[in-house]
Amino acid sequence: MDTEDWWDIVERARGAAGDRADDRDPPDDPLPDRLTEVLAARRPTEIVDFSVKAIEVAAAAYRWPLWNAAYLIEGGCGDDGFRDFRDGLILLGRETFTRAVADPDSLAELPVVVRMSDGNGWIGYESLSVPTAEAYRRIKGETASLDAAVEAALAGRTHPVQPSGDDWDAEDDDETRRRLPRLAALFLR
Repeated sequence: MDTEDWWDIVERARGAAGDRADDRDPPDDPLPDRLTEVLAARRPTEIVDFSVKAIEVAAAAYRWPLWNAAYLIEGGCGDDGFRDFRDGLILLGRETFTRAVADPDSLAELPVVVRMSDGNGWIGYESLSVPTAEAYRRIKGETASLDAAVEAALAGRTHPVQPSGDDWDAEDDDETRRRLPRLAALFLR
């Protein structure tokens, strides 16, 4: 599955979720179910390809500047939290994701991030593997073959041990203000 097709699936799910596609906080968040439905209309091999590409796309966001932005937005962010943040960022769509990876401070423009500065809203999503596995289960009645196929597709690939990009102490407010001025204006009052 090429990148264009992969993002098209995400965008179709976002379109089906309508105006509620950008906030993972509500208890009845429609986007994961819409993504499951879009994926369940595909062949099992395409769902495997989607899963593999999701891991690749999330890896592209494995960057210190974005992690430090997540740390600021969420009031702290460990390994699992950053994985959830990246999966949630993917669900915000290609344009937002690409812009945020290139310039994490651009996240300050998002209405959901502005709401988060007041204690409302959420970006993170537990795992893109959840709707993917559910779609596969609907078609095949099991998910063990999905897990095995994804594992086989990723065999031999190296995974970064550390994020890339410039790092700084996320608790250094002055440095954060310098590197993420718009986000700092929202969260460091």
